[in-house]
Amino acid sequence: MINTLQEFIDSYKIICNQGWIKTHRSGPTGIGKTLEDLLGIPENNYDQPDFGNYELKSARINSNSMLTLFTKTPKPRGAANTLRNTFGYYRSSHSNNEKILHATLSADKFVMIADTGNQLKVHCDPNKITIIDKDQNEFGYWSREDLQKAFEKKYKNKLVYARAHSRGAGEQEEFKFVEAYKLSGFDYNTFVSLIEQGRIYIDLRIGQYHNGDKKGQTHDHGTAFRIKEKDHPKLFRIKDRIV
Repeated sequence: MINTLQEFIDSYKIICNQGWIKTHRSGPTGIGKTLEDLLGIPENNYDQPDFGNYELKSARINSNSMLTLFTKTPKPRGAANTLRNTFGYYRSSHSNNEKILHATLSADKFVMIADTGNQLKVHCDPNKITIIDKDQNEFGYWSREDLQKAFEKKYKNKLVYARAHSRGAGEQEEFKFVEAYKLSGFDYNTFVSLIEQGRIYIDLRIGQYHNGDKKGQTHDHGTAFRIKEKDHPKLFRIKDRIV
């Protein structure tokens, strides 16, 4: 188990020199699991650093895989309920008559919502990000302050970002780790620019509670801001290569 940045650097150089390494888990999370195992970092789902004061992220070079930056329900209060009731739809595969709204939105084009005939997109203002329809009506927003706080809460620890070439797929995928960076300084202007370019997406996953006291009420399963792995480092002003 490593505890310091220097220990990471020393161990990571050894890993880089090993060449191609078979994944320890199939699927998108395979690269992270493999690197953690090689570094002796135990897997956990707790909100704490992976080693020392650092959070460890890893990515495939030139990968189009997506990762979630953070989740944040849009404002004002009740926006998720309004979105679901206005643009939601029923799934033919379910007989529970629950209305859902699942859509991946971007700022570069309107997105058709299932077969409802409705369309939504993301719009960027200087101080907020909004969800609008074809008539430019606003159905939810996040302020600049909201987004900065959400990002800084998710990335409150120092961040080390490792990159690897990959080949193969599934259980046969292999990684060749080649570089690592220490990242800091969230750049909100770049964040907005990437949204405007359609390179950061907003996933709406809004449904209804199935049972309990809230049965039938709107349930935001986690409205997520997502980005391609290869674009992730662009969100930081300071990028120091350490390996």
